[in-house]
Amino acid sequence: MTTEGTGALVRRLDGSTRATLLELLFDVVFVAALAQTSKLLADQESWDRSAAVLLMLTAIWWTWSVTTTTTEFYDPQQRPIQAILMIAMVGSVGMAASLPMVTRGQATAFALAYVGTHVVRGIVLVSTLYRQQHHAAMARATRFLFWFLVSGVLWIVGALADTARWWIWIIAIVIDLISAAARYPTPRLGRVPLDQYDRTTAHLGERYQQFVILALGDIILVPTLEVSRSEFDRLRVTALLCAFAIMLLLWQIYVYRAGELLETSAASVPGRSTRIAPYTHVVLLVGVAVTAASFDLVVDRPTGTTPVRWLMLIIGGPLVFVLGRALFTYLLSSRVPWRRVATQLPPLLLLPWAGGWPPVLVTAVVALTLAGHVLVPTHGSQATTRGLQPR
Repeated sequence: MTTEGTGALVRRLDGSTRATLLELLFDVVFVAALAQTSKLLADQESWDRSAAVLLMLTAIWWTWSVTTTTTEFYDPQQRPIQAILMIAMVGSVGMAASLPMVTRGQATAFALAYVGTHVVRGIVLVSTLYRQQHHAAMARATRFLFWFLVSGVLWIVGALADTARWWIWIIAIVIDLISAAARYPTPRLGRVPLDQYDRTTAHLGERYQQFVILALGDIILVPTLEVSRSEFDRLRVTALLCAFAIMLLLWQIYVYRAGELLETSAASVPGRSTRIAPYTHVVLLVGVAVTAASFDLVVDRPTGTTPVRWLMLIIGGPLVFVLGRALFTYLLSSRVPWRRVATQLPPLLLLPWAGGWPPVLVTAVVALTLAGHVLVPTHGSQATTRGLQPR
């Protein structure tokens, strides 16, 4: 990959695969944006506004994913890459801070933060690699920059539009997702060569696991803050304990052998994990955000009946997470943990009656089904194993 006169901007395959401290700080900043998204999702009263929040969550996730791919291909110890990480942090803070404004119709700040992060990253990479005469890597960065300029126009136009904003933004995020899946086909440059995706190391698996672990903390963070602002009674504490239990169970469902799946896929089918992980993990992230939003509501009012929207959040969050984990397993190993997925059916079967139950009881039922998911043995599966068996 390297050429004469090239600096060490491109990661050496024999170099360290450990995440740097700046990368960990980068993750923490993005988790703060996730917490803001969860809180905003809990506050929405309509499905349309909830869908809009999830659209913005996808944009925030895509910023993290593409930046993480950058630190996988390039050396995060180098100053230009560190600058890119810091720029992405600023963009994340800008997107998180502007989320409430977007729901009130002021979308320019969010669009500028999103587009600015991707465009500035591309400019820094292209200019640095041009000076270093690293033609293959410069062509790669140019492809990324080209497609973010294309979608960036729609992000800005959508921010300035009043009536068709969300449709324009949907088209913009679809362009971002599909162009990546198609390996960024660019005029005169073609697509990103497959051998560049073959460079996946253990660093990528570690980065995704670290982010999901931090994101799961949002499930307990949001209701804890709600309890601290409310009356500290028995039912609220019970709801908080349910949130803690669900957080630990989702951690077990995801973490066990997730890194092994990424590493095994990287060895058996090079490049697959790099291209699949962003799409499967956005499903997991939606599940985390929805679950955190549901506990924000339940801790605030654990008694009474459970509205339909609350039911969808309480039951849907863990269900989406489990389905995302099953999709992750299937795409990397061609195996589906059917028995574990089936353990999520009881809450769905109880939907016709659960509306008359108190929210804290519904969350307890969801926690029990997730416990069943973890405890049900599967033979020969690379998803999770029974209980908390060590790696």
